[in-house]
Amino acid sequence: MVWPTRRTCWRGKEVFLRTYNSPDDSETPHFTSVPQVRTEAYMHEALTDCGIDIHWESEVETVDSGPEGVRMETTDGQEWRSSYVVGADGGGSTVRNEIGASFDGDQSANSFIVADVEAVEGDGYPTERLFHYDHPEVGGRNVLLVPFTGGWRLDIQCLPDDDPEELCNDENMREIINTVMGEQYEDNLTWISTYKFLQVKADSFVDEHRRVLLAGEAAHLLAPFGARGMNSGIADADEAASAIAVAIRSHRDAVARDEVELFAARREKAAQYNLDAAGQALEYLQGDDPVTVLRKEAAAALADQFEVAGEYLDDAPYGPHGAPPIVSTGNY
Repeated sequence: MVWPTRRTCWRGKEVFLRTYNSPDDSETPHFTSVPQVRTEAYMHEALTDCGIDIHWESEVETVDSGPEGVRMETTDGQEWRSSYVVGADGGGSTVRNEIGASFDGDQSANSFIVADVEAVEGDGYPTERLFHYDHPEVGGRNVLLVPFTGGWRLDIQCLPDDDPEELCNDENMREIINTVMGEQYEDNLTWISTYKFLQVKADSFVDEHRRVLLAGEAAHLLAPFGARGMNSGIADADEAASAIAVAIRSHRDAVARDEVELFAARREKAAQYNLDAAGQALEYLQGDDPVTVLRKEAAAALADQFEVAGEYLDDAPYGPHGAPPIVSTGNY
């Protein structure tokens, strides 16, 4: 799904609207929505093309690393040995636990509700990303609406004293969908869930023998603002693969060790940068810092006269721009 428009409202009043020209075949679209199931399908196709086997229903049970390599056991009774292992087994990572890395951080104060709403054929609802600050008809809650093929993803930020499970009951969700999208959508809810954002990082992305490397959510969990979790996870995997390739080809243990430690230093620094950036965005949305509140209110008041004020309100919820600092040496 390619969508050309981003729009933001402040307490019911539109403060920013921009529509981009449709790209031709040689250009990258400004905005797209690709469901996770499609992303996973593309990855599986790529693995098949490379001749790589996937062993399903074989979760890791134990990981024993040493100076010469790694031995693992899986729930299907198999034993695996390798020079290096990348643990990319998610937030509940067994690999991370087995190498003794701790996983510490914070959790968002507010809960969030995420729901999928099926499209109504021919209704002409605009394909745009729409963000509401303090939606006045939804109890002053922030609401995000993003289109995808066949419908919309609705994200609602709960207030601190909300009971998210109560908000998710059929009657309340029908009312919210009716208010935000229109009565023709109130019966089209297809999926709903609640969650809190975790801001967590492993204290080390490698084991003591420099044979096990952590990547993605096994190494860090981030609030999703700016797609930092996915983007940094891809960078983790890329740098882990590069480090292992160099280490395997090296003829000296010290070179191999240094390369793995450089991976860890770079990706730990990047994870901390992204944690701070996502935390800044979370604080912007949820916090009550007087300076931030005043800045948002001033931007909303000036948005009619100065487009840059409305653009600030549209852009700020996704966190600061920029990239993590480049680390050139390991810090172990």
